[in-house]
Amino acid sequence: MLTRCLLVGIGGFSGSIVRYLVGGWVQQRWGTAFPYGTFLINVTGSFILALFGTLSLRFGWADGWRLFFAVGVLGGYTTFSSFEWESIQLVEQGSRWTTAWINLGGSVIAGFAAAYMGVVTARILMHGRQ
Repeated sequence: MLTRCLLVGIGGFSGSIVRYLVGGWVQQRWGTAFPYGTFLINVTGSFILALFGTLSLRFGWADGWRLFFAVGVLGGYTTFSSFEWESIQLVEQGSRWTTAWINLGGSVIAGFAAAYMGVVTARILMHGRQ
């Protein structure tokens, strides 16, 4: 049990740092009028998790990899709670309902599309492999 907790913890530590760096980079590049960083992180996290999950199921990767990467790294990287909070803040800080709904709907739809593309990409990578 300790090993499993360490795998998740080390992965979460790493994913959180990457989220911080990506979010800061996006904020500097595109500003704060819209939560672009959180949006990008949620969409790329959806893609990466679907890609990893599909490949790990197909190739039977050890459970430790799932704990480290899917639960830890991607759990620390993706930002669903931040996504919700930032959407509320858009409304609270000037009644920007339209922008909030674009963020909410866009993140869900783009995240689903990215997850689907992750599965498709994994299947393309596995094409012809038994």
